[in-house]
Amino acid sequence: MTQVPRGRFITVEGQDGAGKTTNLSVIRDALERSGIPIVQSREPGGTPWGEALRELILNYRDTDIVPTAELLTIFAARAQHIHQVIAPALSAGKWVLCDRFTDATYAYQGGGRGISLDAIALLEHMVQGQLQPDLTLLFDVDIDTGNARAQQRSTADRFESEQASFKQAVRTRYLTIAKQNPQRVKVIDASQPLEQVVREVRSQVNDFIRKVVGE
Repeated sequence: MTQVPRGRFITVEGQDGAGKTTNLSVIRDALERSGIPIVQSREPGGTPWGEALRELILNYRDTDIVPTAELLTIFAARAQHIHQVIAPALSAGKWVLCDRFTDATYAYQGGGRGISLDAIALLEHMVQGQLQPDLTLLFDVDIDTGNARAQQRSTADRFESEQASFKQAVRTRYLTIAKQNPQRVKVIDASQPLEQVVREVRSQVNDFIRKVVGE
């Protein structure tokens, strides 16, 4: 029996207002044009149970949620997401395109909330094992621009309502992750005109596809 080649795992990251949602469709289009089978998902969420937890994480405002509880809830949703969606898709040879993954946890809970990176790494290993994205596109934009865009889009969730210092810490942690993982994480300057951003996204994705095909 011929073994099905493992699929690839692409994640999209960035602080609020960086343009992730707009460019997810650009990435999906590039993959579909290459005939690649895709499963698109998001975090927190991705499963019925995960989506219920997402609503609590993003919008529950009646009580201050302690950072540790927030962190554990995110990883609980991630564990189900990996088991139910991500791992089966990759094993079946499909490519998974995900709006946020564990880099977001290091950025928001590590950078923004100040949780120990060692604590996050422990949960990462417990929940993911060796699973890591094959390619991450990080959309970076300054805080003021991100805020302005997010305010035009919808009612602010818990993270979008945070102070500028929190958002700057998130951005700083994201850029540190990119610096530490240059082969995986590709930074896109999301302050550029949309047309230029789209061209860069298509270039990065098409380069990655060619690399995989050539393996």
